[in-house]
Amino acid sequence: MQRCVGTVSRGLRAPIIREGDDIVEIVVKSVLDAAESDGFTLKDQDVIAVTEAVVARAQGNYATIDQIAQDVRSKFGEKTFGVVFPILSRNRFAVCLKGIARGAKKIVLMLSYPSDEVGNHLVDEDLLDEKGIDPWKDTMTEEQFRSLFGMVKHTFTGVDYVQYYKELIQNEGCQVEILLANDPRKILDYTKNVLNCDIHTRARTKRRLLAAGAELVYSLDEIMTSSVEGSGYNEKYGLLGSNKATETSVKLFPRDCFPVVEGIQKAIGEKTGAKVEVMIYGDGAFKDPVGKIWELADPVVSPAYTSGLEGQPNEVKLKYLADNEFAHLSGEALKEAISDYIKHKDSDLTGKMISQGTTPRRLTDLIGCLCDLTSGSGDKGTPIVLVQGYFDNYTK
Repeated sequence: MQRCVGTVSRGLRAPIIREGDDIVEIVVKSVLDAAESDGFTLKDQDVIAVTEAVVARAQGNYATIDQIAQDVRSKFGEKTFGVVFPILSRNRFAVCLKGIARGAKKIVLMLSYPSDEVGNHLVDEDLLDEKGIDPWKDTMTEEQFRSLFGMVKHTFTGVDYVQYYKELIQNEGCQVEILLANDPRKILDYTKNVLNCDIHTRARTKRRLLAAGAELVYSLDEIMTSSVEGSGYNEKYGLLGSNKATETSVKLFPRDCFPVVEGIQKAIGEKTGAKVEVMIYGDGAFKDPVGKIWELADPVVSPAYTSGLEGQPNEVKLKYLADNEFAHLSGEALKEAISDYIKHKDSDLTGKMISQGTTPRRLTDLIGCLCDLTSGSGDKGTPIVLVQGYFDNYTK
């Protein structure tokens, strides 16, 4: 009988992982136990994906508010500095902000609007039009923002982030002044010292600030890049990719990840004979049409993966073939013609009409999105995802 199933994504349960656990051993055992329990077989090019959270937990990669504060003080001293373009997140940034504020005497907090970098909205775009505000040019103080828009709560969380962040800073004994603007250089009217907290635009923001006369600029990926009094750290991403662990600590993005993915690949190969691919994944990158957030608060979707996941798909569009080259065929003849075309397709279809609409993104970004949606962010208890058949096509 003809095979009727293509790609399958399975969320696999695992024990609750603690600091010091052997993450490679746990992942391998969890995958093999699931295969035995559910009766499936591992095959070449199956993808085993492990969420970054459990890797970081096994590493004990945590930092406290006090440790963040100490690192901030070592960089800015007693200077007033701007905190520019943080995302609006209780999970992703609030605890970091506590630490930043604890290490400062005064902060000028500058928020982007109408939304943050990943789509969390402070105010609806239609209201900007109604009030005659141009977000590309206009800078607002907190008072001006309130006079125009009042108290504005987030669609899903019900949090007024302007008030929430203000109180977090003040509760750490730090003075705060709040601005809303989209040109990072506006902060230089208030201070020449800046901590820019944007994620994917951080390099450009820092470059523009320095070119405009900023004296001291650090990015969030330069805070907690080495251990502070025994803390965890991430030498490449610093505080980027961190999550709230407790009210006074964060779990940092995992480090030293390549030995993990290579160890899992090797162990699975030895136990099953299958050459699987392995990746560590964080946030996917997809946009919510209602809340408008596009999710990717991690600096990358995947901090480490095996070599077989390098590159992007090289696929043809089946409906294009069916509607154009083979519009005159149907049934078995159409199937055979399309199958033959796929078998003999060019090794690089970049820019060709036949591949138009096939999502030209990196494999790790695509698979990471699939895994993030499969595992979820709540109580599913499936920090490992097994993806099978992803590299199959219509001919397999």
